[in-house]
Amino acid sequence: MKKFEEKIKSVKTHFDSGDDHIGFRKLVDCALDTEDEYIYQEIICYTDWKHSQNFNIKENQEKINQLIEKIEKIEIKENYFEKPLLNAENIVKQYGKGKFKMGPISMNIHAGDILGLVGENGNGKTTLLRILANELNFNKGYLNFNLNNNISAYDLRTQLTYIPQRTPKWHGTLKSNLKLCAAQYGIKGKKNEHIVLMYMIRFGLWEYRDYYWDQLSSGYKMRFELARTFLRRPKILLLDEPLANLDVLAQQLILEDLKHLSQSISNPLGIILSSQQLFEVEKVSDKIVFLKNGQPTNLSIKNGEEKSKKTIIEIDINQTKENLLKCLNHLQIEHISFNGGHYIITINEPNKFNEVLMALVSQNFDIKYVRDISQSSRRLFV
Repeated sequence: MKKFEEKIKSVKTHFDSGDDHIGFRKLVDCALDTEDEYIYQEIICYTDWKHSQNFNIKENQEKINQLIEKIEKIEIKENYFEKPLLNAENIVKQYGKGKFKMGPISMNIHAGDILGLVGENGNGKTTLLRILANELNFNKGYLNFNLNNNISAYDLRTQLTYIPQRTPKWHGTLKSNLKLCAAQYGIKGKKNEHIVLMYMIRFGLWEYRDYYWDQLSSGYKMRFELARTFLRRPKILLLDEPLANLDVLAQQLILEDLKHLSQSISNPLGIILSSQQLFEVEKVSDKIVFLKNGQPTNLSIKNGEEKSKKTIIEIDINQTKENLLKCLNHLQIEHISFNGGHYIITINEPNKFNEVLMALVSQNFDIKYVRDISQSSRRLFV
């Protein structure tokens, strides 16, 4: 119950701080954790009221407090998986003699973890995801799934979900598609209606339930795909460029949703996602795998386990290289290079970002953009 109590406390903090939007999303996560249909009905009734003409701010706070009180009284069974859900060791994929070779790659993913897969196009990200999804054979290595004992091939396909970058067009309304999907996985009757509405609420689809494919933006099509996927209660979710074609705000919301939902108490899952949005992905990932020419570099984000012995800074500044060297001559500069409109400053000492920043500010240099990429996969691109 400790994790659930912490989640409830977080919900209250958000509402107390006026962050109602994220507070409600986390409240819905707590409701889903209860797996209680009465609670589902309460959330659905509240959402229906919230989008009606009867909505008012004072009554809204009262209703939210009542929902929190009801939800925190529910006894929650916490699921805990000690073994990794997926374990891959020395996976190699070769496309003909002398052609593209990916690997060897080793990784594992635990329930609640997010692994970011980054790299330029054509370096093996989609190939690796398709291998992990059991859609593509590999030449060497070992791949094992620790899901349920004696799991059938059908159940594996249910619990191991792959969403490609280009998803197929569907027909009918958004809600009817979700209800059909739930029915295919054995969810019938009122439970079907309730769980579908809950995931529509969770992914911000309530107002779009009667929309068709052509009426939805790319962001809402992705939300639909996620809602349809979570109806299956997957254990492992593989996403190929889920942030492509989304605006910055939509990217952040999708990533926040994935982080929160991966840490579900009733159904925690492991997520592996590929993306070109390096900094955004690093914010939510526990580990990063950087692929270049099919070869991996593994970085640990959680707890700062991977510490660089250098300080690497990316900066956009209207100064010459000579002026930068003169300003920073008291530091052990390895080199300063110009890369795509930015300078990359490499210093042979760790934790020198603040010192560099103070030196530049003391000279009244006009800094347009600056970021410490010492621990970021960005340094591997430049």
